Amino acid sequence: MSPVTEGKPAEQPEESAVPAEAAPAEAAPAETPAPAKRGRKPGSTARKTRTVELTLTVTGTLDGEWQAELSHSGSRVVQGLQIPAAAVSRAAAELHEDISKAIESVLDVARQQHQERLAELEAELSKVKQALADLQEG
Repeated sequence: MSPVTEGKPAEQPEESAVPAEAAPAEAAPAETPAPAKRGRKPGSTARKTRTVELTLTVTGTLDGEWQAELSHSGSRVVQGLQIPAAAVSRAAAELHEDISKAIESVLDVARQQHQERLAELEAELSKVKQALADLQEG
């Protein structure tokens, strides 16, 4: 039992004789990090890069006729522009090796067909020249 004097409870001994402001940092409660907020993480403070949407469509036939069409954000800027096959080949080579290989395979097929057609026409021309020579001799 604790002694009571004149109706007052006995004073408890002080924990520390040092005033609170002079107490070492260890005596102060440790700071705990604030709990993480839920939801989206804060975005980057870096400025967002604006993207530009351009669509280049190159179409070609096995006859060697190539056309280009350019669209910007869904609206056509250029349509039906005739371009040479050599320009298509150079542009593909500049873009990426995989693109270049795919386009070159199409161009190789077209070259082969043109060479076959040239051989046919040369044979026909030879026959026509022979027929013309036969008519002039007579």
